Amino acid sequence: MNDTPVIGVLALQGDVREHLIALASADALARPVRRPGELAEVDGLVLPGGESTTMSKLAALFGMLDPLRERIAAGMPVYGTCAGMILLADKILDPRSGQETLGGIDMIVRRNAFGRQNESFEAAVDVAGIDGGPVEGVFIRAPWVESVGAGAKVIAEHGGHIVAVRQNNALATSFHPELTGDHRLHAYFTEMVRAAG
Repeated sequence: MNDTPVIGVLALQGDVREHLIALASADALARPVRRPGELAEVDGLVLPGGESTTMSKLAALFGMLDPLRERIAAGMPVYGTCAGMILLADKILDPRSGQETLGGIDMIVRRNAFGRQNESFEAAVDVAGIDGGPVEGVFIRAPWVESVGAGAKVIAEHGGHIVAVRQNNALATSFHPELTGDHRLHAYFTEMVRAAG
């Protein structure tokens, strides 16, 4: 891989465009990923916010579930925001019927933990490993992490709840950094992809 990693954004549903813009500003070559062939061409992948149940069903429909699980298990760097965090969890506390996860982070996640759409909020979040002060996080029907296993490292909390976790090449946040214009988390993930390459 050259100095510019190719990072995909799973483009089945959710705020794909905002992630593509944030990744491009972090000096990555960003592209949407909908099919297994497109997944095979990226060095890392962002799982965007959206509706986690819908995303898991669309991933199954597009023949993406197994290829995604295989790439993540093989160590492809992956970053999940909000619904993407739920997809990366090894276990969901209150799954909807038919909801599947991709796994990758030894954590138990509670869906919509911070409340419904009308209870969305923004907050400054201190994230370990991110320089320059707190990151502005947008929480929209956001999950939180109930607990993590030995392999996962908590890198941010808000209001006494875990809101960001890293395990090896997998990163997850409850909040949406792509909606704020602060692209430090995307730059951090781009560095993770470079390091893995």
